[in-house]
This record gives sequence, C-alpha cells and structure tokens, in this order.
Amino acid sequence: MNPFDYVNSINNGKNLLEESDDKEVVVKDYNPFMTNRALSYHNDTLMLANAMNQFSHLDKDLQYLFFINTVRPKKRFAKWAKPEKNGDLSTIVEYYGYSYEKAKQVLDLFNHEDLDRMKKKLEKGGVK
Repeated sequence: MNPFDYVNSINNGKNLLEESDDKEVVVKDYNPFMTNRALSYHNDTLMLANAMNQFSHLDKDLQYLFFINTVRPKKRFAKWAKPEKNGDLSTIVEYYGYSYEKAKQVLDLFNHEDLDRMKKKLEKGGVK
C-alpha cells in the first residue's frame, strides 16, 4: 500500500485495520509524515495534523485510529506544493558545477548579461 491509500481511507472514513486480516502489514506500511503532510493542506484537518505532529511518539496504529475517528468523511483534494524551477539557477549549476544550495547563494552576484553569456556558452545546438 502507498501513503495515499491511507489518506484516502481517512478521507472516506473506511478503516483499513478493520477490513484487513493482517493488521501488522497495514500498520507497517503506514507513513505518519506523509499522512500529516497530506492532511495539512486542508483547513478542516490542519489542526488535527498539527496535533498528531505533537504526539509523533505514538504508535502508528494509534495515529491512524486517531485520524479515522476524528476526521469527518469528505472529498478532499489538494495539489502538493513543489519547488519552482529557476532557469538561472540551473544555468549556474551547469556552468560552474555548483550544487543548488551554492547556486542560490551566488545568484545575486550575476547580472543578466553574465547569465545570458553563460546560457550562450552552454547551448548544445539542435532544433529549438
């Protein structure tokens, strides 16, 4: 099972522990971090996810049962936040061989002309 199966079961109100014959397998695959992250995207489950973050020392089955018994069944969907790709950063990374963290630090040192010069030097040709 993947983490989204658990989030879907919480959102639909279906207890996977009751439906399964082997409860250890269900609990073993449960990922508290991913579940808390998925539930934190919604206004009605944000505080529940935060409460479970405070009690992260609890067993996985207790965390899952907490969500099953407190979250009201409802259709919830949110796009996951992803980092934006910056073309200037990738140019610096490729040109100098820096990591993205190092490229973020030195990005302010370059002006547009420098970045354009680097991009022209990195062009590999072919059809655009």
